[in-house]
Amino acid sequence: MESRRRLLIVGAGGFIGGFIAAEALRRGFETTVAVRASTSRSRLTDPALTFLVLDYDDPAQMADAIAEHHKWDYVIYNLGATKCANFRDFNRVNFEYLRSFVTLLRESGRTPEKFIYMSSLSAVGPGDEKGYSPITEQSLPCPDTRYGLSKIKAEQWLEIASGMPWIILRPTGVYGPHEQDYLMMIKSIDSHFDFGVGFRKQMLTFIYVEDLVQAMFAALDKAPVKKRYNISEPRAYTQAEFRAIVARLLGRKLVVPLRLPLWAVYAASAIAEKIAALRGKPSTLNRDKYNIMRQRNWTCSTEAAAEDFGFVAMTSLEEGLRKTIDAYRASKC
Repeated sequence: MESRRRLLIVGAGGFIGGFIAAEALRRGFETTVAVRASTSRSRLTDPALTFLVLDYDDPAQMADAIAEHHKWDYVIYNLGATKCANFRDFNRVNFEYLRSFVTLLRESGRTPEKFIYMSSLSAVGPGDEKGYSPITEQSLPCPDTRYGLSKIKAEQWLEIASGMPWIILRPTGVYGPHEQDYLMMIKSIDSHFDFGVGFRKQMLTFIYVEDLVQAMFAALDKAPVKKRYNISEPRAYTQAEFRAIVARLLGRKLVVPLRLPLWAVYAASAIAEKIAALRGKPSTLNRDKYNIMRQRNWTCSTEAAAEDFGFVAMTSLEEGLRKTIDAYRASKC
């Protein structure tokens, strides 16, 4: 009898990680989830999961922990920080942790058949904000955020020095049940207010979390190594379209759109960031997030993923938001 394929999910404790683990088990993988000792396991409760506890600041501990496990056929590296109290932590978490882990994996003779790295469209930075042409995998990266810089640095190290059979996925804004940033927007609209940033047209793109997970497994199955892929729903939306969909699903007939000038958002972001730094906790609103919010064009091409491994997002924004809002309402009960 052929043994089951082994999959390691690094960064399994967060919003996306729980969905990856559930899909891996559904597909019959022998699934190991790498978490910190302090990581919540509330979304990793299936007894079929095997845990690998790692201290990413202690290479010796990681080496010993990895040595206790068999070689994995595939690795999905989902570990990363999207907001930090100290901007230097982006480099530490998003780049140095990756470099340390991959080096240990290679040196222990556990190089997998495929290594999927979850990057971000923010690694590319602002796209065409005049003609609004879509971002492609060939677009020249020029990130203007510390988050984006840490992601492109990790991508380039993987390409040049890792020795891994890498595949890089660059999702756009990921949403779904239990995600918090888009939930803030939903809650605001539920309270009859929709806050927008800037007065120029902004095109937004989204990917529902379960579609993103399907992209990961399709890439493991069919994608060639050493290629990058944008992952998104095929179309883009304006802020007004997003607001209208959410308001309709919430049953809110009156929603007041409030447009905030960029200078006011920057000032609020800087103040929130300073307060967060004093408290030692990351803030959702900060100067890095401001640069993301002011970006006008998040339109991206997903043709490469469709051509190479047949991925097309199946969940429309309306359908995905319905599931997200249903989970939000259930959490209030």
